[in-house]
Amino acid sequence: MQSSVRHPDAPVVYDPAFETMEPDEPQTEAALIEALTKISETVFHHSEHAQRAVHAKSHGLLRGEIEILPGLPAVLAQGVFAQPARYPVLMRLSTSPGDVLDDKVSTPRGMAVKIIGVEGERLPGSEGDLTQDFVMIDGPAFSVSGVKKFLGNLKLLAATTDKAPELKKVLSAVLRGAESMLESAGIESSKLVSLGGHPTTHPLGETYYSQVPILFGPYIAKISVAPVSPELRALTGSPVDLKDKPDGLRDAVTGFFAASDAQWEVRVQLCTDLEKMPIEDAAVVWPEDLSPFFPVARITVPRQVAWSGPRSYAVDDGMSFSPWHGVAEHRPLGSVMRVRRAAYAVSARLRAAHNARSITEPTSLEDLPD
Repeated sequence: MQSSVRHPDAPVVYDPAFETMEPDEPQTEAALIEALTKISETVFHHSEHAQRAVHAKSHGLLRGEIEILPGLPAVLAQGVFAQPARYPVLMRLSTSPGDVLDDKVSTPRGMAVKIIGVEGERLPGSEGDLTQDFVMIDGPAFSVSGVKKFLGNLKLLAATTDKAPELKKVLSAVLRGAESMLESAGIESSKLVSLGGHPTTHPLGETYYSQVPILFGPYIAKISVAPVSPELRALTGSPVDLKDKPDGLRDAVTGFFAASDAQWEVRVQLCTDLEKMPIEDAAVVWPEDLSPFFPVARITVPRQVAWSGPRSYAVDDGMSFSPWHGVAEHRPLGSVMRVRRAAYAVSARLRAAHNARSITEPTSLEDLPD
């Protein structure tokens, strides 16, 4: 069958020598886990319910299907995407803080995708599972270059978790104003956005990115999920009314899926130049003029109850999402991804212990409640 997808130009074949440990990376990882634990313990102390150390608040918990596109060229037909297929998929929409805040504290939006029924050689720690997770944020690159700076940002979040929520709303409004002025001058500050300066836009209109690379078979890639159905694309850049609506983002998502279906495209950007598309510097946006994103799959989500207490109990409390849940052909790469492995596992164990609830990987979505 003739492929209808253009062939990516000369992707780089991965070599272990491309990855280099940061100085004192194990010590930084330990400090990162300590900061994440502090966030989790603080929230649990105040609410008596354990949350994720980051991305605690969910705005949509969606059941759908992913279709791997037929006719992909060999460089794109890798791992999960090697053969045309359909799988059940679970999507979790969230925002980044580790405490559950009023949505007027506007922070980056997250999307976690869990594909069910994936077979193949597994990543360490996910042996015996049949899932593939992709964890994404609505920006093309990570907020900092490496784990030391990531630790600095996380310590700041840990120090402010569960403190002065009303002040955070005021600060968020100030930061959004500052970010808007910077953008008008052609500048974007990832730090202002991460602290509460994210525009109050609809999460369903955003494009989401893995931000940091993974293996893609023998190659190196970043993953993106972009809205393609007209109803979703109409929401891109669209503001959400959050006045007197502490859960306004969730209301917007549930309102949409009460009346509409949705489709996203899964896209892959292959590394073609290690200098301009580095593995270890997570803050670098890989140039799309050098290597564009290519479609490899499509996610379809039908109208449904997009969030409910029972569904939150099943997903928010009973499941975890990690780039280390998956097959070896999509192993995470770089320092940020390396420390995520232990950090996500510790966060999940803390939630399970405090909530007296086992956290497992699903084999089906048939029992997912409405």
